[in-house]
Amino acid sequence: MPAPAPKPPLPKAELHVHIEGTLEPEAAFAFAGRNGVRLPYASEEELRRACSFTGLQSLLDLQQKLTVVLRTEEDFADLAAGYLDRARAQGVRHAEIFFDPQAHTSRGVPFATVIDGLTRVLDTAQETYGISTRLIMCFLRDESAASALAAFEAARPYLDRITAVGLDSAEAHHPPSKFADVYALARQAGLKCVAHAGEEGPAAYVWEALDILKVDRIDHGVSAMEDERLVARLAEEQVPLTLCPLSNVRLRVVEDLADHPLPAMLKAGLLVTVNSDDPAYFGGYVHDNFTAVRDALGLDEETLRALARNSFRAAFLDEPTREKYLREVAAY
Repeated sequence: MPAPAPKPPLPKAELHVHIEGTLEPEAAFAFAGRNGVRLPYASEEELRRACSFTGLQSLLDLQQKLTVVLRTEEDFADLAAGYLDRARAQGVRHAEIFFDPQAHTSRGVPFATVIDGLTRVLDTAQETYGISTRLIMCFLRDESAASALAAFEAARPYLDRITAVGLDSAEAHHPPSKFADVYALARQAGLKCVAHAGEEGPAAYVWEALDILKVDRIDHGVSAMEDERLVARLAEEQVPLTLCPLSNVRLRVVEDLADHPLPAMLKAGLLVTVNSDDPAYFGGYVHDNFTAVRDALGLDEETLRALARNSFRAAFLDEPTREKYLREVAAY
């Protein structure tokens, strides 16, 4: 008698994934080959071994060496297709995807090349992969505020394809308040706002993201647990937090997954979600993160369902679509 088919993954939304962080070693070498770029690694295996990080900056240094292979519209389209194919196998029904235009325009790749390549695939993702998508344009916080403003102006002709703005890259010594002006422009343009805060930065950065940038979601937010008053506010206002557990371990935000504050956050009534961040570098996509926290933290099935429900509650969806996805979770 044949073995029963494995149960499909729990339906979920992914709200914190950097498209540049889905560049798998095989794809990096394939893009390098077709674009005539020489990578500083002899093989895919050597590149995988390089994914050993001492903190966020070491990840950013590695990504800078690899994003040079992304040159053409075809590259960005293939990158998006590769992510969506993996996401479908991980149970993702809706994905809100970060991209970093400054990382590409700064080396001569036109903004149009980046967004045309991505949206060529994202526009048909529902039909092709069964995944609805949103695109979030991030500003690099270790660049100047003027650079962020220039990036936003370059994006203006394409705002109909962009749902939100975000803030990523090296958090230390780059507070959210640095980007108050560009976030004000984004809100005036009708965009949603999110920001990385409380990953390697203090709880004070989460306050700034809420009060100065007026964000709709906090990306990471781990250090919020250091401030009882902030925890109470996040719980009362149900501000979503997009946690990335495997990332937190790889980047030494927590030393061991068993020490992750996720259970304490849930107990405090926070609206937390589980995501993959840069899965090609951290050894796991979103369902892998669900499985890892289940095993390391002893989470039961109902808690995992609650995390899946949270992901759709926190997503930038219209209400009928949100309810449809929540029914899928209930029926799982």
